[in-house]
Amino acid sequence: MATRKQFKTSLAQRRRRRFSESFKREKVKDLELGIIKVSDICKEYDVSDTSVYAWISKFGIKEKTEWLIMESKSDTKKLLDLQKKVAELERTIGQKQVLIDFQDKLIELAEEEFGIDIKKNYSGKLLNTSGKTERK
Repeated sequence: MATRKQFKTSLAQRRRRRFSESFKREKVKDLELGIIKVSDICKEYDVSDTSVYAWISKFGIKEKTEWLIMESKSDTKKLLDLQKKVAELERTIGQKQVLIDFQDKLIELAEEEFGIDIKKNYSGKLLNTSGKTERK
């Protein structure tokens, strides 16, 4: 009786060998139906498992997976509330920046008008209405 080893092909012979598309489709169909395993195909036809998996990806029935993301109303409400809060804070920052820019320009104009460096000379002392200095 002949053994499988007698019919084993060399690497060069296996590289030249081609399987028909109908053969591949048939084997993939058998795999999907559970009639045969990948390892059985590899042993029987002396083909690598990589090749068989390539057949499966090419000719197999691909399951299309769709993901549905659901979030509760409370999550949506929280998200909207946070977005509103961020917008409000950005508005507030913008208003504060305008105020700072206005004050800087006012100090700059006062320095030009009176000829003193207000920013440099400020020491925290204020003059009261009687002309005496007070600490802030």
